[in-house]
Amino acid sequence: MKAQYIEEASKVIPDTHVLINMVSRRVRQLNAGSRPLIDAGVSVGLADVALLEIAQGKIVLSELLVDAA
Repeated sequence: MKAQYIEEASKVIPDTHVLINMVSRRVRQLNAGSRPLIDAGVSVGLADVALLEIAQGKIVLSELLVDAA
């Protein structure tokens, strides 16, 4: 994970524990076949994709909680 992406996502989700959980859930979704909501390119890891999606406001906690239920 790039520190820059973590910083950007932390501005949107300042609670580190919540941010970690959001990234983990989103990475699981991406591994299960969900399409990325951003065009990050081939060389970007799934955790970085999740962080960028959060930083850009494409993912919110309530969406991840609904998918987990």
